[in-house]
Amino acid sequence: MRIFLFFVALSTKHFANSVLKWCYVSKVFIVIIIIAINPGKMYLLNLLHPKPTPVQLQIKGELDLSSFNPHGISVYTDETDDNIYVFVVNHPDDASQVEIFRFVAEDTLEHLKTITHPLLHRYVLYIYVSDISDHEIDVFERKKGEKLEFIKSVDVGSSCDNIEVDQKTGDLWMGCHPNLMKMVTYDPKDPPGSEVLKIKNIHSENPVVSLEYGDDGKVLMVSTVATPYKGKLLIGSVFHKALYCDLK
Repeated sequence: MRIFLFFVALSTKHFANSVLKWCYVSKVFIVIIIIAINPGKMYLLNLLHPKPTPVQLQIKGELDLSSFNPHGISVYTDETDDNIYVFVVNHPDDASQVEIFRFVAEDTLEHLKTITHPLLHRYVLYIYVSDISDHEIDVFERKKGEKLEFIKSVDVGSSCDNIEVDQKTGDLWMGCHPNLMKMVTYDPKDPPGSEVLKIKNIHSENPVVSLEYGDDGKVLMVSTVATPYKGKLLIGSVFHKALYCDLK
């Protein structure tokens, strides 16, 4: 079994971890935008190594790397030939498009094509939205005619940021802010804490919300995203660092 993790950082003055995505392949991809004036870069991280070290990926093809500005990422593995394709949301010069790459070597991605279309979207049956101010996760069902039907709200007791859906179990994993104002009024002497929450059986009458990780900011500040895999958990943050830990 091989494992990929996708990691996106937003353009800020500091490194900012925004999106994490697992795929069952052997390494980990990290997409990092260093600062707004620099082009985006992509790194490969092997979490199976005792001391994982990011290695910058080489990008071949006709992609304009000077304007490469990644914002989101996903992956598709063709089970017929085991080719791995990486899909990256790119915003060159404030535009919106999707770049498709093929993983061709241990440190190389081949750019295959750029996709642009006003109706481009990923079909999903349910959409989960974090209501930061009310400390809830809202559930919508997608209907025909591009309509959303509100289903329910689940109280989580924290201001949740990004939502990761476990494709096998349907569990929701969320990086959350236990005290949102501490993040806004950042004080290094009283740092904002971190929480990772999980919701099981969100579509049942009794969803179960559990705290999977929490600290007062001394280990990790301002968690925004989390993704699990086989007893491990990787947590990203707004401006601090990423935390790789064991689930118990």
